[in-house]
Amino acid sequence: MPPPAKRARRADADRNARLLIAAARALFDERGPDVALDEVARRAGVGNATLYRHYPTRDDLLTAVYADEIAALCDRGAALLRDQAPGEAFLTWLRAFAVHVATRRTLAFAGTDSGSERRTELFARWHTSLTSTAEKLLSKAQEAGAIRTDLTVTEVLTLANAVAVSETDVDQVHRLLDILHHGLSGPAAPD
Repeated sequence: MPPPAKRARRADADRNARLLIAAARALFDERGPDVALDEVARRAGVGNATLYRHYPTRDDLLTAVYADEIAALCDRGAALLRDQAPGEAFLTWLRAFAVHVATRRTLAFAGTDSGSERRTELFARWHTSLTSTAEKLLSKAQEAGAIRTDLTVTEVLTLANAVAVSETDVDQVHRLLDILHHGLSGPAAPD
């Protein structure tokens, strides 16, 4: 076990990283991903050196914010499986996924736009996490008879993604998902 001073430094560093992510997310929501990094540090209540020690580049900060959001979306899926009926859990998560795609694509592209191998690997890892979460939710909903059993997770996510990229208006995303829901829960397509 590390000495108390080292544990305190780690706790302080973790706290600063969380403050920076929260400040960056709020500023990105307000003004987009091109906001001045000095402003992120000020909003977080830390110095520029602390910001750059944690996130040396804008891409690093964008990636950290987006990764945090992906983790939260996946965690929400697990919580919904525990707290709601399977069909309701799946549809609630699918809505959250579609709203996320509709409202966060600028941030996702900004954080993965550098064309580097690292960004490609991150994007693949995020995609895998989201697909795995969706697959668990879909499987439980299908077992419960709430969603057609002839649908695959790829088909459902493709449809939800199509809704999300066609709209940035969250109300319209919800309306289109309502329409999609009837196709997901109706009778299976004839062979």
